[in-house]
Amino acid sequence: MARILVIDDEELARFTMREILESAGHAVEEAKNGAQGISLQRSRPFDVVITDIIMPEKEGVQTIIELRQDFPTLPIIAISGGGRTRNLDFLRIAEQYGARKILPKPFSEEDLLNAVGGCLAST
Repeated sequence: MARILVIDDEELARFTMREILESAGHAVEEAKNGAQGISLQRSRPFDVVITDIIMPEKEGVQTIIELRQDFPTLPIIAISGGGRTRNLDFLRIAEQYGARKILPKPFSEEDLLNAVGGCLAST
């Protein structure tokens, strides 16, 4: 299947997405922030990147902008719970900067797999 990079500062979120994606046959690697994710993508490119928006060190919109510059056709899925304010405007902004799909947290296993499948089908 696909090689997928999951970028999220929450360990439980990364673990859960890894479990779902690996059970569907995908190979998954994890990064705990955008800087680490960008470094991994540059060293061994992935087929799809899933990135949280609100993270320390390098937040998701900046991560998307940088990935778009180096990998213009890379399918990116932006995820967010909106932080403490539950403001989901961040996802619309991420979409404007190049996220192909957006998922508000919490999302279902089916939502995640459909988003990944949609990204892979359009590449």
